[in-house]
Amino acid sequence: MIADLEAWANLAIRWLHLVAGIAWIGSSFYFMWLDSHLKKPPEAPEGIAGELWSVHSGGFYRQMKFMVAPADMPEDLHWFKWEAYTTWISGFLLLSLIFYVGADLNLIDKTKADLATWQAVGLGLGTLVVGWLVYDGLCRSPIGQNLKLFSAVWFAVLVAAAYGLTRVFADLGAFMHVGAIIGSVMAANVFMIIIPNQRKVVAQVLAGQTPDPALGKQAKQRSVHNNYMTLPVLFLMISNHYPMIFAAPLNWLWVAGLGIAGWTIRHFFNLKNAGRFEPQVLAAGALAFVTVAVLNVAARPKPPTVEEVPSYAVVRAIVDKHCIACHAAHPTHRGVPVAPNGAAFDTDAGLAKHLDKIYARAVATQSMPQGNETGMTDLERAQLGAWIKAGGKVGS
Repeated sequence: MIADLEAWANLAIRWLHLVAGIAWIGSSFYFMWLDSHLKKPPEAPEGIAGELWSVHSGGFYRQMKFMVAPADMPEDLHWFKWEAYTTWISGFLLLSLIFYVGADLNLIDKTKADLATWQAVGLGLGTLVVGWLVYDGLCRSPIGQNLKLFSAVWFAVLVAAAYGLTRVFADLGAFMHVGAIIGSVMAANVFMIIIPNQRKVVAQVLAGQTPDPALGKQAKQRSVHNNYMTLPVLFLMISNHYPMIFAAPLNWLWVAGLGIAGWTIRHFFNLKNAGRFEPQVLAAGALAFVTVAVLNVAARPKPPTVEEVPSYAVVRAIVDKHCIACHAAHPTHRGVPVAPNGAAFDTDAGLAKHLDKIYARAVATQSMPQGNETGMTDLERAQLGAWIKAGGKVGS
């Protein structure tokens, strides 16, 4: 019953996270686009930085941006904040459900670090807090005033975090925590800087004071940072579907490759929106992605081999020992109510159906069992691989 509830909670929270994330990223992309298309009209009212006329869904719209704030605050003012808050809250709940409640399965890899559950959870939470403190400190330092220098330093921090986490956590858990660091920084930017600064400006206008332009400048800085971090964090979050990325021998380097690719895609479109077409930016991102892929292929160890193809009885014993606690019609592993992706190996037909996936995960990338929880040996992987390459004949 508890396992079923966990599965339904996972689905509900994941759906909420996806919907909220679309809303947040959509507003971020839109306002960056809007800023780049604003033009100052010939007879602009005092205090107007620019305006834009647009048409959508059969209606005409006129958007105007103030240099700092209007002289009089309107009664109805929309605040773009709940998209960010809901995305982070749902993401944190999902992180907790999968990697903290299920720490033994998804976060702890005892071949890397023999952590107790409380230690792994504490370390995971600590990375989120430290990530924000480091980022915020960089923003407030002289480094934060130089966008290129800041970008390079923050990029190096994230890659270093990826390197360290992949040495301590299970590969997937490490990747998701790097993504969670970025997502937490983005949400904290909204909660700690952007919205508070906007509230201060509103309060100054209502009090008849001249708004402080530094508040808007600081909020804009964090908003631009968030815009550039959206695609890297999305790439990291979908990497859980690709073991050749999160379980790669140089998996921490994939964080760099995905980060550069995401940053360059976002930068290309920001430049394009501003009237500058620079395809070389995309080419640089593609080069980084391909370079990381090639390095990982070169570093990948050859799958273990054996001289003699084992019998089906030997393979069946290996699968029963290491796989069917999760991959069965009725899984027995805590927190796994149904076979992941519907892949059940407890029958001959089920095993034969998924041979390619078994080879990819258990032999080629060695990303299964997760965290090598059951202690699958190189010999067992070699026997399984040899049997699959020989045709994987079941039942004999």
